[in-house]
Amino acid sequence: MPEGVSHLAMYNFGLHVAPYDSPVVEGFRLRESANFEAAIRAHGFLGRSGYDGEAGPPSWGKQVFPRFIEGSGFSTAPSSLSLWADIESLMAFSYNGVHADALKHARHWNVKQRWPALVLWWIDGDMTPEWRDGVQRLERLHDEGPSPRAFTFKQAYDVYGNPAAIDRDKIKRIAAGNAAGQSELLAHVLTLKV
Repeated sequence: MPEGVSHLAMYNFGLHVAPYDSPVVEGFRLRESANFEAAIRAHGFLGRSGYDGEAGPPSWGKQVFPRFIEGSGFSTAPSSLSLWADIESLMAFSYNGVHADALKHARHWNVKQRWPALVLWWIDGDMTPEWRDGVQRLERLHDEGPSPRAFTFKQAYDVYGNPAAIDRDKIKRIAAGNAAGQSELLAHVLTLKV
């Protein structure tokens, strides 16, 4: 793949403990728009898929869900599909600031997962992943474990298919830069109901 520029695709999937409009998951709903805005402001963010029938960016293909939704009673579930410049940028966003606040409280809104929370893979820079790509790779990661075609932060691969060394100092630098652009968003989410 390394001929031209490559981007990191990320798909995540979870199940709420109650319907989306339930008071039980209100804390998630209240933080959702702030998380989307924090991503837009984050270093290395390239774009995300929207959702059919909702305001915002267009959907990258028809939204589908992995087999882990079966038997849940839900026809849809919280999931996202996005593109990033590199692993460090995504990690800096995920584990710091506004999104880190949501992760801290996720146990209140989501069921304990028996599948990987997310899957990562490299994609040619002129391509956009579709929802079905993320679903297939998440199921593959669950079934076969990490590989260059479907991996996690814990066992990452570079664009050449080699095990990747994560640059922790780069993550810290990016997170510090992101914090400056997210300060009012973070102040807002820290006032929200869990």
